[in-house]
Amino acid sequence: MNFLENYDPLLRAFWYIALPVSLFFVLQTVMTFMGVGGEDIETELESEGHHSTDTPFELFTLRNLINFLLGFSWSGISFYDSITNKTILVVVAFLVGVVFVALFFFTIKQMMRLNENNSFSLAKTINQTGTVYLTIPEKKSGKGKIQISINGSFHELDALTENDRIETGTMVKVIKIENNAVLIVEKI
Repeated sequence: MNFLENYDPLLRAFWYIALPVSLFFVLQTVMTFMGVGGEDIETELESEGHHSTDTPFELFTLRNLINFLLGFSWSGISFYDSITNKTILVVVAFLVGVVFVALFFFTIKQMMRLNENNSFSLAKTINQTGTVYLTIPEKKSGKGKIQISINGSFHELDALTENDRIETGTMVKVIKIENNAVLIVEKI
């Protein structure tokens, strides 16, 4: 790194941070795409729903440090000639580093949305409301059908009632599931 000897100490510091961090970032990225050493992301993705706080990720991780230093060092190098006040330059570089970490959080959050399990199960209908599609006979003497929206999609499902007959178009609430196949509903 002889080319750095003639540089100002601040610019040299930015370069000393940027070069190894960039190399580490490239290696980390390649290893993640190869499936080697990507445990941090998987752990963060799996544990996201189990945190009791509103912050889904840990702030102080090696990956976040690398992202911060990447943004900090390269923005410091990029703006070195543009921003003459070195204090402002360091502040701008710091803010860009924070933005890099925030972009990483945003990207992971978007990836987590793709990881949601939106498969339908009858258990998701408990305590939900729907509309009677085919009249439901009284006291389990026959099946009717209801339409119910779960996870943004409508389902037409068999239904029984333990009470009086429920006419088409009536709003109902699912109270339980019988034989893992038929919903028991009541008028609202």
